[in-house]
Amino acid sequence: MKCPHCLESFHDFYEVIPVGNDANGDWGVISRKCPSCERVVLVLGSGKIGSIGGRHVLEYIRDERLIYPRAPSRAPLSKEVPEVFASEYREACTVLTDSPKASAALSRRCLQHLLRERAQVRPSNLADEIQQVIGDGTLPVYIAESIDDVRNIGNFATYPIKSERPGEIVDVEPGEADWNLDVLEALFNFYFVQPAIIKKKREILSLKLKEADKKGAKRG
Repeated sequence: MKCPHCLESFHDFYEVIPVGNDANGDWGVISRKCPSCERVVLVLGSGKIGSIGGRHVLEYIRDERLIYPRAPSRAPLSKEVPEVFASEYREACTVLTDSPKASAALSRRCLQHLLRERAQVRPSNLADEIQQVIGDGTLPVYIAESIDDVRNIGNFATYPIKSERPGEIVDVEPGEADWNLDVLEALFNFYFVQPAIIKKKREILSLKLKEADKKGAKRG
């Protein structure tokens, strides 16, 4: 599994602390420890608790919810990302575990705002705005395909409200909320981070050329 603290992958060895049972089966706290950052990961899970080698395990898992840390870590955003977008992205990350529906609504709304401000799409529904920016041909192919998948994974055809009112909290497909955040990260990198890096490199190059010119003038 991937550690929600440090994002390093590690072998999924765990133990279960039984806490009770109900109509959903046995409940237990699944405890793991990441060998990279040495922090504990706790998940509340239901299913059927058995025993192997003297330790409790879930023979099958019906439901899981991360309880510590509260939400998985994601790579921190660059300071180049404007706060108006970064704050909504961070909020979508924070509620991801507790409510994927709310997280997806926040990320869809952030995506629409970003496309209107940076891609200069004509205000419409989100599906059409995504099509506009893809049709403009300004995005790298891998980002264009990823942003198109926001519509496909989100099943906009079945849930048109996601396109018409992006901030509405509605049912989400498996992996949809995570994918929206991945797409936002890619767009932030394209619109803000990479241009800032190139600008900085050009400034450094300009200074080097000026210094070279000065040295050449002195020798002349």
